Amino acid sequence: MGVTLLTGATGTLGSALRPRLSAAGHEVRAASRSPPDDGGTAEWVEVDLATGAGLDAALDDVDVVVHAATAPRGDTEAVDVDGTRRLLTAATEEAVENVVHPSIVGIDDIPYSYYEHKLTAERLVADSDVPSTVLRATQFHPFVHDLLGAVARLPVWPLPTRFENQPVDVGEVADAVAEYATVEAAGRVPDVGGPEVESVGELAKTYREVLGVRRPVLRLPLPGSTAAAFRAGHATCPDRAVGTVTWEEWLRKHRAGAG
Repeated sequence: MGVTLLTGATGTLGSALRPRLSAAGHEVRAASRSPPDDGGTAEWVEVDLATGAGLDAALDDVDVVVHAATAPRGDTEAVDVDGTRRLLTAATEEAVENVVHPSIVGIDDIPYSYYEHKLTAERLVADSDVPSTVLRATQFHPFVHDLLGAVARLPVWPLPTRFENQPVDVGEVADAVAEYATVEAAGRVPDVGGPEVESVGELAKTYREVLGVRRPVLRLPLPGSTAAAFRAGHATCPDRAVGTVTWEEWLRKHRAGAG
């Protein structure tokens, strides 16, 4: 498979991708701003996409880039937009064969700043001189878990109960991304969605049942076009419900592991 640079290697998706790429025969060069000393199979390199530090050296002799780096809780423009632009410029100079870019379902229909930056990054990848592959997925189970966990200790849970979601297992998305991490770019490929479309209210009901709590849920009527887009289901892809792990299955397994 040659050398594959994995950006965002310590993130949720990157952590799932590392062993899958290695198992598929890739020589994985894992990039992070703070590489761990984990003794794993990957070669770790220090890269800061927000500044470009370490990027040229990380791309030396690389055949494929899996660009999983993103900053939903940080400076998304610096990392997702400017960082992606820097990566593509350097990848062009190194004659990289394929940049695989995991993206998010609904980013062209939801006017949320992070999604807008993801869409800009996606277009940069697609318009670059480097051959590319773009795969969109719905939200990972841990995202839903964090959303509900943020209110779990409150006596009443204020939630946007009518938001539509389609949580997907990160391992299943990593499997799909790894399949496209070849020297043959595939362009825009089919989306990957979880097995069920559920409202946040339905997801919260399952969360309460698994945790064994009786907190009342209060509908939080959020205004604006972003909230309307989530309520309309733009973050879902029901025609691509290819995932197999349901929210309840993931949550019960997660709770068992945490215990």
